[in-house]
Amino acid sequence: MAKEIGVGVIGLGMGKNMLAVNQDPSSRMEVRGLCDSNETLLRQVQRQHGVAFATTDYHALLTRPDIDVIGIYSPDHQHIEQVEAAARAGKHIICTKPMVVSPEEAVRTVAAVRQHKVKFLVGQTCRFTPAFMAAKKLYDDGDLGRPLFAEAHYVHDIRPVFDRTPWRYEHPQDMLYGGACHPIDLLRWFFGEVDEVFVYASQSGIDARSIKHDNFLINLRFTNGVIARVLAVFGLVEPPLPMLGLGIYGDKGSIVNDQLVLDKVPGQPVMKLSFGNEHGHGREVWRYMRHFEECLVEDKQPLINEVEGAGVIATAAACWESIRTGLPAKVQRIG
Repeated sequence: MAKEIGVGVIGLGMGKNMLAVNQDPSSRMEVRGLCDSNETLLRQVQRQHGVAFATTDYHALLTRPDIDVIGIYSPDHQHIEQVEAAARAGKHIICTKPMVVSPEEAVRTVAAVRQHKVKFLVGQTCRFTPAFMAAKKLYDDGDLGRPLFAEAHYVHDIRPVFDRTPWRYEHPQDMLYGGACHPIDLLRWFFGEVDEVFVYASQSGIDARSIKHDNFLINLRFTNGVIARVLAVFGLVEPPLPMLGLGIYGDKGSIVNDQLVLDKVPGQPVMKLSFGNEHGHGREVWRYMRHFEECLVEDKQPLINEVEGAGVIATAAACWESIRTGLPAKVQRIG
């Protein structure tokens, strides 16, 4: 298949995963340009993957006519500037999570995408994880029945991540926007808009360099009446459980991660789903790139577009309001 959709990548941490499409003969996408502030890393990745163009200035990617899509994998606080610049240049955009870091920036993102008529995808990997995709299929097909309760978690000793990415200390990462966004988006995928949240938060102090809250217990009520909880805990010693988890409990069955129970099966045996080697950030990035490619070719809206992304940001902002006031907080609608 002809490689007719050119891609430029800003940020070669997680952004390196986009290069998988260059070796995928069934994909129309091809990474044709790279950008990173670390010139040593930039040239190393350029040589390793044989990419013709590399720069330390992302604006140089935006002027290239052979690049149609910009992948944004830069530090969180840089996203809004790069999103707006890419949209003005008429480039379609894949932006890693968090989309942006405030409701005001979310409003600006929605406006830029609409004004310049580009397609936009938030790289929320959970929606492209096989176990979670299977749970969504079971839920959509009615196998789990009416939802009674749900939960999702992101539990991760963040210290090694911070050590690998020191910008998180120089520009302290907001762990609601930058971490809790994973399980929040996962539950929004199932149940839609969040109406209200109530949150407890604490600062662990496990890393003296961290100056913000890093542990959160989030209670959510969706507009359809479903209640749920999110455990987003990053200030702790790495726990012996899956980093990301999901539980959907219905009146016909329940699924927790890769384990399924159906009420109609006598004895309610626990059935374990197996997905082989289909896990990992690299495979999930590849999946959402292929999804985005399909949206470009068939002129469809991406699964996690700018409005969906804004809903996650608005939910995180309401969480901060609840923490500040000690009261439930309503979630703003954006877009």
